[in-house]
Amino acid sequence: MTRVIDVELGERSYAVHIGPGARTRLPAAVAATGARRAVVVTARGPGSVPDPGVPTRVVTAVDGEVNKNLTGVEALCRTFAESGLTRDDVVISCGGGTTTDLVGLAAALYHRGTPVIHLPTSLLAQVDASIGGKTGVNLPTGKNLVGTYWQPRAVLCDTDYLDTLPARERLNGYGEIARCHFIGAGDLRELPLHEQIAASVARKAEIVAADERDTGLRHILNYGHTLGHALERATDFALRHGEAVAIGTVFAGRLAGALGRIGPDRAAEHSAVVEHYGLPTRLPAETNARHLVDLMRRDKKATRGLAFVLDGPFGAELVRDVDEATVLDTLAAMPRVGR
Repeated sequence: MTRVIDVELGERSYAVHIGPGARTRLPAAVAATGARRAVVVTARGPGSVPDPGVPTRVVTAVDGEVNKNLTGVEALCRTFAESGLTRDDVVISCGGGTTTDLVGLAAALYHRGTPVIHLPTSLLAQVDASIGGKTGVNLPTGKNLVGTYWQPRAVLCDTDYLDTLPARERLNGYGEIARCHFIGAGDLRELPLHEQIAASVARKAEIVAADERDTGLRHILNYGHTLGHALERATDFALRHGEAVAIGTVFAGRLAGALGRIGPDRAAEHSAVVEHYGLPTRLPAETNARHLVDLMRRDKKATRGLAFVLDGPFGAELVRDVDEATVLDTLAAMPRVGR
């Protein structure tokens, strides 16, 4: 059975369909846009995308952070132009979170905005990356530093795609589910996977509806991400996004404890939740605390010193200008792989 969750944004509202066979709704979603042609950008092969019902060009993509850059955006926009795509047509993404990020940004920029529909195929993309309209690509100096907001017309989370995920890629998605525990989604640990996805999407939809442009509440979606993004960069993406966010979530609990925002039991709960999902909790042995702090200073939220989304007496919130010495001490106290 397919679950439908609406992202309520007025004229930019759209539905997220979650469940087996959700991709079969693609022709109806395309028809609702009024498009006469489509470009499908897929990292899963052309056979993984149903016929959109209009003349279509299929382009092969490759998932992965190393491919999420401005060169990729330009290449896609050139393809859209060569295909005769207009701003009244539609772009369809099919792949993991890096593909939805890349294709979403290209669609946002082409003709200053072309409709996009996402078919996320990884657990991470289904619970987070494909929803909410944030698009972005990386620069050599940092992750997701170039992007914009461009809401999709529909998101089709077909859980059948998850049946073929490698074990590590499935684990990667649980990093985002684990952090949902601390941003108001409740304890999802004992729920079936499809209910974990739906609960994560529902919480994100609620937050995005309240703060589409990241001016306040939406900051909490970055729980665990400040250190997580730095770890991705420091390891040249050897750590996957969800793995890095999981470690960042453990760190966020320890830092909140060090700042007196939460007690020892709540800080320990961060490790317990992350461990439940089989995710890493230790810093990679080769990482350097000073280097990680330098990378975290480039975070998009760090407008005044170091900034982290941290738990507290009133729940998660963005905390700016966190004392560097406390951050370094907390990093030093983190367990490391091999120790």
